[in-house]
Amino acid sequence: MLKTPLLHPEILAVLARSGHHGKVLIADGNYPASTKRGPNATLVHLNLAPGITTVAQVLRAIISVAPVDHIHVMGIPSDDPYAQFGEPPAWSEFRAIAAENGLGSTVEPILKWDFYRAVESDDHVLTVQTGDQALWANVLLTLGCRVPDVA
Repeated sequence: MLKTPLLHPEILAVLARSGHHGKVLIADGNYPASTKRGPNATLVHLNLAPGITTVAQVLRAIISVAPVDHIHVMGIPSDDPYAQFGEPPAWSEFRAIAAENGLGSTVEPILKWDFYRAVESDDHVLTVQTGDQALWANVLLTLGCRVPDVA
């Protein structure tokens, strides 16, 4: 048994072979994961049932084992009916997770259609499809590189 918060063998394998600038999408249950992904991306289904697993759970697990440079969420276009409700509640949870892990609290939106284009890039290495029912809860991570520990 591994002594790490992340145990999924396929996710660990993809992260291990990914390089700096690799993109990891953690998709909510509404995301079209079978059609909106990059040509080099592995698709892992963790959507067992509605709400199981959540994007936040997967985000915590991945951040625990991989360096992350950027965290982006799918931004809501101003003409979308959901825009009237303001920022989705999930985004504040993602900011808190980032801050808890020393990544600051920056979670930047990329407008929906630009988000899809970012996911469809050659740098996209992994999509983890969750059963998260939260709206606008898609997270696109840009992997970083290991840096020396500063004593």
